[in-house]
Amino acid sequence: MKTPVAMIETFNDRYPLVGPLFWMLSVQYFIIQIVAASRWSTPFSLLHNTISDLGNTACGAYGQRLVCSPLHNWMNASFIILGISMMAGSTLIYREFPKTRLSLAGFSFMGLAGFGTLLVGLFPENTISPLHITGAALAFILGNLALIALGLTLDMPQKLRFYTIGSGIIALFALILFVLNVYLGFGVGGMERLTAYPQAIWLIVFGIYMSHKHCRLKSKTR
Repeated sequence: MKTPVAMIETFNDRYPLVGPLFWMLSVQYFIIQIVAASRWSTPFSLLHNTISDLGNTACGAYGQRLVCSPLHNWMNASFIILGISMMAGSTLIYREFPKTRLSLAGFSFMGLAGFGTLLVGLFPENTISPLHITGAALAFILGNLALIALGLTLDMPQKLRFYTIGSGIIALFALILFVLNVYLGFGVGGMERLTAYPQAIWLIVFGIYMSHKHCRLKSKTR
């Protein structure tokens, strides 16, 4: 009987596009934000409202902000889908690269960041706050460290490598400013997005790169 690891490797060999497609699914995260923000009861601010405000399940004051997101269930479902896709994609794509300590760390961190994103969706900011904050911390810290680790170790074009490492560094720097409440005119929402968006955009970009790579290899073997 095959072990779970062997089963994953067999599946990945047969369906190599599935892993990249999981990461490309991250595009739904941005689409749902646009849709949820469009239904906001008052003008939604990218600078002054956080991403998690879209998943807040109540209407009223939260912190120093007024929140009311009629489509909060959509946003929280989006967080959950993003988290699952990050974990699944990390598990499958890891099999395609040489096994090194740094690559293992990078994919493991991205998987844990996905678990954190899952927690964000399961526990909106106004429910069990410690679990929501823990989930966000896993996503923001480990997810962006994963970018640096993967950029340093994976075989990829030089421009993509610079983009990968640069995205992680910029997002981690934004995270430090976010924690210190230094927003540089971007507001709490803008600085949070500088922390969160580079990682999610990279997942889409790298998923497209891997898909194109597989399609190119497949065409050569015909």
